[in-house]
Amino acid sequence: MTDNVPPGDNGTGEGQPQPWFPPADEPGGYGQPPPFDPGQAPSAGSYGQPPPGYGQTGGSGQPGYGPPGAPPSYPRWQSQPQAPKPGVIPLRPLGVGEILDGAFTSIRRNPRATLGIAALLLTASAVITTTLSLILLHYVGTVNLPSPGQQLTTAQTSRLLTRFAEVLAPTATVSLVLAFIVDTALTGLLTVVIGRSVLGHKITAGEAWQIARPRMAALIGTTLLIPLILIGLWAVYALVLVILAVLHAPGALIGGLAALGAIAGIILTIWFTIMFRMAAQVVVLEREGPVRALGRSWRLVRGSFWRVLGITLLAGLIVAVTAGVLQIPFSLIAAVAGGGNSLLPSTGGSVAGILISAVGGVVAGAVARPISAGVAVLLYVDLRMRREGLDLVLQTAAGGGGTPTGDEFASLWRPGGGAAPAAAAPRPGPGQGSWPGPDAGTGTGTGVPPGPGAPPAGGPAAW
Repeated sequence: MTDNVPPGDNGTGEGQPQPWFPPADEPGGYGQPPPFDPGQAPSAGSYGQPPPGYGQTGGSGQPGYGPPGAPPSYPRWQSQPQAPKPGVIPLRPLGVGEILDGAFTSIRRNPRATLGIAALLLTASAVITTTLSLILLHYVGTVNLPSPGQQLTTAQTSRLLTRFAEVLAPTATVSLVLAFIVDTALTGLLTVVIGRSVLGHKITAGEAWQIARPRMAALIGTTLLIPLILIGLWAVYALVLVILAVLHAPGALIGGLAALGAIAGIILTIWFTIMFRMAAQVVVLEREGPVRALGRSWRLVRGSFWRVLGITLLAGLIVAVTAGVLQIPFSLIAAVAGGGNSLLPSTGGSVAGILISAVGGVVAGAVARPISAGVAVLLYVDLRMRREGLDLVLQTAAGGGGTPTGDEFASLWRPGGGAAPAAAAPRPGPGQGSWPGPDAGTGTGTGVPPGPGAPPAGGPAAW
């Protein structure tokens, strides 16, 4: 048996097809390369040696080949500049971690104007509510709660409920009113403080009050308008059920509509709450009225509902855990002191328990409330940087030196009021990197791409 060897092929590959080379006399042709002779040293320009001119640079100054044996050298692309960070956040669209970190950094850098303001207002509220509770306790007297298994008569039940109402109703009313006032004041003051910290400016509590005081009326109106809208939604739901009941609609129909309406009401309540999430910041920083602030908040959050909802829930969880951990030791001490968690204790240590619980509430609120306000303000700043190029405006303000005050600072936050010329340039989309301007490397790029043929900043990663 023999192998089928093609004619002229001796098994060494001499008869196999040879590669085709363009003839040397044709344009662009170079002909067949000379055969390789192991016994002959390669000459200049042959295999194994660089061609003439290798390692030289043209007279035009253009970069050429490197020295013989070294890889070719190419122009070095300029690295992408980092976003400036004059304050607690970098002036560019933020991630979730940067928003949370910025909220904590605001507290750490200016504790007097964050923790101090919160502690002062919460202490005033706690003193009023605690004093009212102690006065009512002294006026009403102690209430002997029934022991397990004891049956109460109708008169005893009525008297017990009356005593509870006499203490709880006034205390709850005053507490709700004070909580509303304190929450509104804290929102305005902390928004000013944290808004300043974005540019690295520290202000005192007095300065924050001077800036926020003219906006308090509009802030109160906005804070009241949001729950009124939500109450209106549920009022429509209740009115529909009442009309169906008056018309003697079938019970199955009323029950089905009640269930569907409740689900729809919960969804709409969450939806409107998140869409109006930025209204308070708009009132304080952009100096808008209540109605315009609600519309402005709706436009900012539109398209980012799930992101705002997720960050709000995460911040709420962090605030709840922080407040709970801080209150644990005070709750334990209050329980040992005699039932500090109850407004109607029957032991002699009730006053000490109420006071200890009040102190715990102030400590927990003084830490948790600035965190919540910081997340809200930085989320507002992030939305505006993503949608309106606010980062370019803030970069210009931060690079100008000095501390803007009054209307000069307020103009930075008004839409279009403090826009820099660079803000009109198109910004790269996600994944396209950023183009440094003429001042690349200083952190204040203009966002304008270079001319045709220039490499993108940051090398291939910029693509």
